Amino acid sequence: MSSVMDDRTARAVIRDEALRLFAARGADAVTVRQVAESANVSPALVMHHFGSKDALREDVDRYVLHVIDAVLGEVASGAESPTKAVLQHLAPDSPVPAYLRRLLLDGGDAGRRLFRRLHEVSRAHLDRMVETGIADPGADPAVRAAFLLVNDLAVLMLRGHLTDVLGTDPLSAPGMTRWTDEVATIYGRGLRRSEPAS
Repeated sequence: MSSVMDDRTARAVIRDEALRLFAARGADAVTVRQVAESANVSPALVMHHFGSKDALREDVDRYVLHVIDAVLGEVASGAESPTKAVLQHLAPDSPVPAYLRRLLLDGGDAGRRLFRRLHEVSRAHLDRMVETGIADPGADPAVRAAFLLVNDLAVLMLRGHLTDVLGTDPLSAPGMTRWTDEVATIYGRGLRRSEPAS
């Protein structure tokens, strides 16, 4: 139980297993012993690295925020498309989306900090689109950025339902391509019918 056969550190393995369990069951429903068993370490080693379950949860929160910051930073800078950025930082079986959903909906400080960060990035992205002439800031740019943000977050929150009705996971490579193609069309043209070719 005391050794971890992995190229990550024991601390990273414990954090990752805690993230997976917290995402699946909620942090309140998971014990330190369950995290230790999942990470194949002793509960004492979990406490050695983190000191308490609350500290472990805070470390998981920081890690998830770091991952999302990396994705958003690449998208906001224009370095990567949203699809490529998500796929680069989130494996298909990543527990981050499920944990993020819990984080945003539980009303805690970490969720509030995350949503503020997401809105800041959304504002920056909207500002860049305005500068390049592909978007209008609208009468209330803060609301417009929030509108764009919650539309994107809906994919995360409703991932399972979307997979069910579309037959494709919207966070998979083919699903994201399918989703972003249609979203780009709606954002670019709205819901109006295309004009027939003359």
